[in-house]
Amino acid sequence: MSAAVVATRTPSAARPARIALLGTGTVGSAVLTRLAGWQGTALGERLSLRYAANSRFAFQPASLADAVERASCRDHPRAVAPPPPPPSPDAVPQMLGDFGARIVIDATASEAVAERHAAWLAQGIHVVTACKLGQGTSLARWQAIRNAQRSGNSHYGDSATVGAGLPLLRSIRALQAGGDRVHAIAGVLSGSLAWLFDHYDGLRPFSGFVRQARDAGYTEPDPRDDLSGEDVRRKLLILARAAGVALDSDDIDVDSLVPPELAALTAADVDAALPHLDAAMRERYADAYKRGEKLRFIARLENGRARVGLESLPADHPLAGGAGTDNKVAIWSDRYRQQPLVIQGPGAGADVTAAGLLDDALEIAANG
Repeated sequence: MSAAVVATRTPSAARPARIALLGTGTVGSAVLTRLAGWQGTALGERLSLRYAANSRFAFQPASLADAVERASCRDHPRAVAPPPPPPSPDAVPQMLGDFGARIVIDATASEAVAERHAAWLAQGIHVVTACKLGQGTSLARWQAIRNAQRSGNSHYGDSATVGAGLPLLRSIRALQAGGDRVHAIAGVLSGSLAWLFDHYDGLRPFSGFVRQARDAGYTEPDPRDDLSGEDVRRKLLILARAAGVALDSDDIDVDSLVPPELAALTAADVDAALPHLDAAMRERYADAYKRGEKLRFIARLENGRARVGLESLPADHPLAGGAGTDNKVAIWSDRYRQQPLVIQGPGAGADVTAAGLLDDALEIAANG
């Protein structure tokens, strides 16, 4: 069965799909808020939340309002209910039951959750995820997920793993389904790095922009996670595999922006050492500026080879535009040989990611 999630018939009115939401942080809370807003509508009748969990507690909500209230608790929700059982991904099958369409929505960044994706799929439990640790790490795990889909006759909704729900994976799969061949992919796949190089002016220290992006929530709390290019590597792996190029993690060359003296520090010492970034970035910006070019952090797949790193692009290049945290991806194929198909839009944010997750869940419910 294809990894793509495609609705082929109208939703069944008989029984809603049962949902287990794992992760009630920024994205998970946005999922709950969106579900609560659907109450009393046709969309709301297609999905039924039966279980929710985060790293601190798990619960079976009495209602969506109850779920939103419990998820907002910082610790365990003693104020709204008796202490719930400790969270465990192993509890998911029991909580979802044995009949009807069952869907796990993974809104975590948890390795422990990602390593269970294949097992759930093999049991016939569909998985919808924004976590890149399933399909964006080892080739063996990616293959296990694909094999589990076939054996369990289940779907893997992954639209939110790259581009926060932008139609990137869907477009690549649709091209292939129509007999097209994807020749190359290149793009800005990090909202945080897009923001940094859209704003960096070569005059003020780059480290100041990094702090600003971190404080605005665009980067991870430790900005090295973004600057290292590791997140972009995982996204490019997912896109490459969707395009039929079965790369492993080590097959992608990554040009990290983090110098060795910064990489070696503990997280607590990073902020004071961010100025180590400034001199090299000022030089790279000046070189690009002299040529009338712009710096962009680009992921590329071409001729079966993949790389991730900072590039200096002509001002009229398809990937040089864009603003804010926009992702922008160009796809070259048989039908888009000379002029690439370009997809652009917000590539980060809780609301758009939550929408991408629920779009996939609704399509699965329609097939359930």
